Amino acid sequence: MNATLVLAFVLCVAGLVFVLVGVSRRRLVADPATYLHDLEMDAAIAAGVEDADVFSHRMRQPFIARVLKPFGSGVLDRVTSMTPKNYVLRIHHQLLLAGLSTSIRAEEFITAQVMATGGGLVLAVLSLAFFDLSASKATLVLVLLPGVGAMAPSAWLSRKVEERKESILKDLPDVLDLLAISVEAGVGFEGALEVVCTHFDSPLAQEFSRTLKEMELGLPRREALQNLKRRTEVPELSNFVLALTQADALGMPIGRVLHTQAREMRSKRRQWAREKAAKLPVKILFPLVVFIFPAVLVVILGPAASSIIEGLK
Repeated sequence: MNATLVLAFVLCVAGLVFVLVGVSRRRLVADPATYLHDLEMDAAIAAGVEDADVFSHRMRQPFIARVLKPFGSGVLDRVTSMTPKNYVLRIHHQLLLAGLSTSIRAEEFITAQVMATGGGLVLAVLSLAFFDLSASKATLVLVLLPGVGAMAPSAWLSRKVEERKESILKDLPDVLDLLAISVEAGVGFEGALEVVCTHFDSPLAQEFSRTLKEMELGLPRREALQNLKRRTEVPELSNFVLALTQADALGMPIGRVLHTQAREMRSKRRQWAREKAAKLPVKILFPLVVFIFPAVLVVILGPAASSIIEGLK
């Protein structure tokens, strides 16, 4: 790789870093809640609160809110202005499905993604500067490392979404059983939701708690349940919301509907567990061939290896 080209890459990356640092020094207020929180922290420090308490409070915050947000307060607006609206909305929807919309904004996630891409580019340039790579390997490094930096946050977010959907699916039959028991005991539907929120600590209970708060604020039950369906996008939960809204519109007993849905959800959960168990032999085949079979061959053929080699001579 030409040394002039490497030097040009290093200068470009250094200039980009200086620009980002200079922009980040602009104390632009992107979120009023963040601004008020900072004012409360400053007031607490001025009132004589110990630095250890302030430090422990900041350490309890997520990494993105604690490190990347102060650094990228000015970069955030620049990145948001250059990002297509459809992509921002899609990231916001994924954060909503992952249950992270209250802690991370879509703009902050996109800024972290851009910074990760820049970090991958810096690592690629440093690799070219310190290692003598061929043209094909240098091109691969320049493409691979920034690509990994760009795709890693999206892969992490997709995994969070899938984990949350799986947790909701696992808890749904038990939650529906408790709802049915509570309704048949004479408690209203809103009271049954409150019982579920009290006895469960899971993503599904959190979503039901949010639905209950929406209904307490005056939102009709149908709209609150539709919002629940949009926030989760779990097919089984969507079917339950559809059956519940139809039963509410037709005047059917909700307890009977809840028992039927709970029985159906238990059957689906059993089928889902059987499907997972059926996929296990295929998934275990790769580690079995790579890690276990060589060790078994060494143990079996190791003692006889010397005699076999002498016999071949």
